[in-house]
Amino acid sequence: MQLPDWLAKRGGVLQPGAQTFVTFVTLGGAPQYKLEVRPAGAAYTCYVLQSVNGRRVDDGKGNYPTADAAVAGGLEQLRGTLGW
Repeated sequence: MQLPDWLAKRGGVLQPGAQTFVTFVTLGGAPQYKLEVRPAGAAYTCYVLQSVNGRRVDDGKGNYPTADAAVAGGLEQLRGTLGW
C-alpha cells in the first residue's frame, strides 16, 4: 500500500498489523488508527477504528471490489474525518 501524500506530509506511516487484514496508521510514532478490511458479500469494506478506544470513525457505507481498494477507501474516510 502506498502512503498517501496527505498522510506523509504529517509524518504518518502505514504499518501492517499481526493479522493480514489489519493496517495501522501511525502518527508521532504511535498507532493512532486501525484499518480492518473485512469481507462484505462479494466485496470488501474497511472499518476505521481509533486505536486508543476502538471507536469506529468511518461511516460504514463503503464497499470496494478488492482488499487494497478497501484500505484506500478507509484512508480516504479517515482523511475526511480528520479534515485533512
